[in-house]
Amino acid sequence: MSRVSMFSSPLLLGFDQLERTLERLAKNAEGYPPYNIERIGDSGLRITLAVAGFTSNDLAIELVENQLSVRGKQTDDTDRVYLHRGIAARQFQRAFMLADGIEVTGAQLDNGLLAIDLVRPQAEPRIRTIRIDSGKQSRAAKRCAAVSDHAREWGAADRSQGSGRGRLDAAGWRHGRRAGHG
Repeated sequence: MSRVSMFSSPLLLGFDQLERTLERLAKNAEGYPPYNIERIGDSGLRITLAVAGFTSNDLAIELVENQLSVRGKQTDDTDRVYLHRGIAARQFQRAFMLADGIEVTGAQLDNGLLAIDLVRPQAEPRIRTIRIDSGKQSRAAKRCAAVSDHAREWGAADRSQGSGRGRLDAAGWRHGRRAGHG
């Protein structure tokens, strides 16, 4: 059975990467450690993770492209003898996909809460007017034709080598006939 994508509409062109990102985030939806995301001012965000028992040396924050990863790994203290162990020393990895332009400004660990501050710079609207060419052939079509002619010229030169029938011109013509047709 075929899976229908929510981005399959012809009005949503170029959202393939967003769809893959959403699928990856859905797979990474484990519940530990719990976290909050809050708005700070007009352009700030803060991600706060509950990481009780972790020190700053046990934690790593990494930003690769637009993916913010937080990893935690505690080492067992082998010198301790536990009569009951209800607090597990476990490792975790939590990933957050950031929108383009969001910057990480810092991180603090205080009382078992890791706060990661982000800022979203105000984007200026990008307005671009597209020129409409008139006539039989637009500039873009002329450029495509020029590239096509150049490729045909090189291909014709390659085909004429070793064929024993002489050299083809730039349009692929040989003695009044189209190449490959007699």
